[in-house]
Amino acid sequence: MQRENKRIIISPINLKSQRLPPGQKWIEKLVPYDITSDTNFDIDNYKLEFFGKVKNPFSITYQELLKLPQVEVVADFHCVTHWSVKDIHWEGVQLREILNKVEPTCEYVLVHSKDGYTTNTLTKYLFDDDVILAFKMNGNILPQRHGFPVRLIIPRLYAWKSAKYVCGFEFLQENKLGYWEERGYHNHGDPWKNERYAK
Repeated sequence: MQRENKRIIISPINLKSQRLPPGQKWIEKLVPYDITSDTNFDIDNYKLEFFGKVKNPFSITYQELLKLPQVEVVADFHCVTHWSVKDIHWEGVQLREILNKVEPTCEYVLVHSKDGYTTNTLTKYLFDDDVILAFKMNGNILPQRHGFPVRLIIPRLYAWKSAKYVCGFEFLQENKLGYWEERGYHNHGDPWKNERYAK
């Protein structure tokens, strides 16, 4: 599907027979959470870094990122605190477009944000068709409280894995827990398996 030369991807999670994960309820709007009140960042000095266990370490500025081919992803959004929002429209760059150049050589990744937040996931998830570096939400530039300048979107996992203000991908040979994972959240975070907290 195309709109203004932009491919539209319906996330596979929206096509599930059970679209609402267990323990969730639909609400109208996203509820923003942050670990700090200081979320104003200098866009002129912004860089997104790819480092660690990769064949080709790489960095890209915000303006360079905007010049890459873009897609729109339509995906439900599931927060670990039991709310979900239908059909968020995210626009940005498929992460795999960059990762194909970077060539990670390991199973794990720790995502870094400008505010000091981190979260972990499996490298293979970053190659999914609907995983993007988003800089627009619902047709508008990504609002500050929702992650400006760039937010990672991983629809298949709970929303804390979709890090806001993202600035780095550290590829690791061994798993390393992120901010909420260190505080008892589940290492994986699949909403349909109810993976909210570590056991």
